[in-house]
Parts: sequence; structure tokens; C-alpha cells
Amino acid sequence: MQNIDDNDLREAIQFHGHLCPGLALGYRVAKAALRELKADRPRDEELVAIVENDSCAADAIQFITGATFGKGNLIFRDYGKHVYTFFNRRTNHGVRISEDYRGFDNDTRFPDLKKRQEAGEDVSRERQAYMMEKTAAILTADEKEIMTIAPITTPPPHEARIWGSVRCAICGEKLMESRGRVKNGKIVCIPCSEQE
Repeated sequence: MQNIDDNDLREAIQFHGHLCPGLALGYRVAKAALRELKADRPRDEELVAIVENDSCAADAIQFITGATFGKGNLIFRDYGKHVYTFFNRRTNHGVRISEDYRGFDNDTRFPDLKKRQEAGEDVSRERQAYMMEKTAAILTADEKEIMTIAPITTPPPHEARIWGSVRCAICGEKLMESRGRVKNGKIVCIPCSEQE
């Protein structure tokens, strides 16, 4: 297997809840990013990860890199793309990694399994075997077969800013000051601002 640490992978699986192609891809991407940036799993905000989807891969990236929403160094951009950008704040280096696994291309088995499942057939064993086949392929593939890695020269995002809290004038719940909206001259949360 390519750059696979059994303990890291086992712990990532435990964190995510199951092994699947998405987790395997995220694992490979995160390991490649750490290698390219000459970084270890950081203790704080030294490493920034920007994920452009909310797939299973994001969990592996979070676990392996230590980037989290709470620290502000895991940034989600809802583009639906399997693209991941990483920055090492200590060195000011960054990489953009784009998933390029083609193992699902022209493979009609998954759409067929999905159709059979939707028709009421129990395909759980076949589906599990199919997914484990794809997962193993991702874990053992040459890196160039599953991802494209490119250096980037843009600076990393600013470190997380700690905002004060305010209360929504409508529902009374606390919210981050920066997310408040003004409605009828009062500070409100986003959900209350969208209500008619």
C-alpha cells in the first residue's frame, strides 16, 4: 500500500465510523498534503485545510491533519468538488490536491446496484463488496492515478478570529456577532432574518 500507516488508517476509520472509498481518498489526500508541506499533524492552527465538499473524505482530512472547524483551520467551501487545499502557516507553502480517481468511470455496476436496490432488492452484500473493492483500489493505487498535486502561491487564510456573542432580538438565542443580521433595526440571527 502507498504511504499507508495502519494505525492512522484504523483510527481514521474509528473516527468516521466505517471504511469506504471517500474515507480512503481523504486519507490519501491528507497524507500527501502533510508530506508535500513537510508537516506533521499540528497541535494548533499551523496547518489549514480547505475542503470543497462535505463527503466522507473531509472526515479523514480532519482526523489526519488535525484541522477542525472549532480551531478555524478547517474551512468548508460548498462547491461539490473533490478538491482540497492545504497551507502550512509556518513555511507559507500551500498545495492544491484534486481527486482524479477514475475507478468509477464507465463502471456500470454501481448504477445497476442502485437501480436494483430502489426496486426493492437486497443488494447490501454486493454493494459492500463493490465498495471494498474500490476502497482497496484507492488505498493501493499509485498516487498519480488518484490525485493531482499542485503547489500554490497564494497566502494562507487569516487565523481564526474570536468574535463576541450577541442575542437574537427575535428568538433570544446567542449567535456569533459576525453572523448577525439587521432586521427592523434589531440584530437577529440568520434563520430569524429569513423569516417573513
